[in-house]
Amino acid sequence: MFLISAFSRRLYLRIWLAVVFGVAVLTLVVGWAWRISAEQNQAAPTPREVLVRNSAGELIGTATAQLGRAPGTGLEFNVTLADGQALLLQLPPRNRRMHGGNGPPPPAPLTWMRAPYGFLWLLAVVGLAVALGVYPIVRRLTQRLEALQRGVQSWGDGDLSARVPVQGEDEVADLSARFNAAAERIETLMASQRQLLASQKSLLANASHELRSPLTRIRMGLELMGGTTNPVFRSELSRNIAELDQLIDEILLASRLDAREADMGTIEPVDLVGLVVEESARAGAALELADGTASLVLPGVNKLLQRLVRNLLENARRYGGAAGLAGVTVSIHRDSDQAVLTVSDRGPGVPPEQRERIFEPFYRLPGASEREGGVGLGLALVKSIAQRHGGSVHCEAREGGGASFIVRLPLQGG
Repeated sequence: MFLISAFSRRLYLRIWLAVVFGVAVLTLVVGWAWRISAEQNQAAPTPREVLVRNSAGELIGTATAQLGRAPGTGLEFNVTLADGQALLLQLPPRNRRMHGGNGPPPPAPLTWMRAPYGFLWLLAVVGLAVALGVYPIVRRLTQRLEALQRGVQSWGDGDLSARVPVQGEDEVADLSARFNAAAERIETLMASQRQLLASQKSLLANASHELRSPLTRIRMGLELMGGTTNPVFRSELSRNIAELDQLIDEILLASRLDAREADMGTIEPVDLVGLVVEESARAGAALELADGTASLVLPGVNKLLQRLVRNLLENARRYGGAAGLAGVTVSIHRDSDQAVLTVSDRGPGVPPEQRERIFEPFYRLPGASEREGGVGLGLALVKSIAQRHGGSVHCEAREGGGASFIVRLPLQGG
């Protein structure tokens, strides 16, 4: 199994074995054709006629010699003379004549050298020579491919500075050069994008900070005016100032949450039950606690979790319909190693196709009235805060009408 896996994952092994197999098949085919040709040439030996003459040159007899004899055997002639007398003429093998007919016969060739074993040994030697000769060539080619693979993997893992060496002038070198050029362009674009985002965040933070100063002066002016202003106008102006101040605060918080490296505060144990009880009482929402849920402690930033609960309650108040906070229900319970917070309202609900988009920054449901306030940052902050604490949030329909927003946060030690 290991060999099969290595064969399927290593390109150089497949190329090398393919070359070796191709050479082996070619050798087999050539050897088979050579052997067939040799057998055809020796299959039908041609008989030779021998004429026997006396010293006067007269024909005194004839004989027939059969070719294609077995190696190591002598020749025999059956000679028939003119008078009808038959003679047997024997010629010993050449080596016997060389030794005067007294020496021992030459040793027979070894079994592994005889046909067809000799050809198999030849095939083995040729295959070994080809394998040893082709391996370094194939390995050198695939090492460059593996270097390209490692470079692409490092780049895909987030190291945008990763590059691959360019060796040679073939297709692999061209591919490596093109990858390096593309990686260089993408790294430049990402650096420009980071600089642009950093400048935008800095501009947003500075603008939000500068807006706070005139708002403070307007609020102080209203307080100094006392009762000389129309109460209705004063109330409306104060409400708008409060919403603008809240908007600036939410924009600043969203900008900080978007920067992952930003310090959001001290991580400490937070009793989520106590925090939810406090915020529900402040907003006047009904609270439901599961039996045995006296305390749920999780690691987090207290002010962020407080903002999460407040934004959910404020969203329920705005879009809860005529019932307002009277129809809002807050529940909290433990589910395994997570705390589950649910804020439900009796508003028109959220269409299924909009339940993911409502968590996008500055997105509002179609038809939302300006009188309801907000610009679409509240739920986006809820999602960002939940994710910063390793949790999640989603929306679903509430039984009997309305919407439910469910937040899951990991508990301490979970």
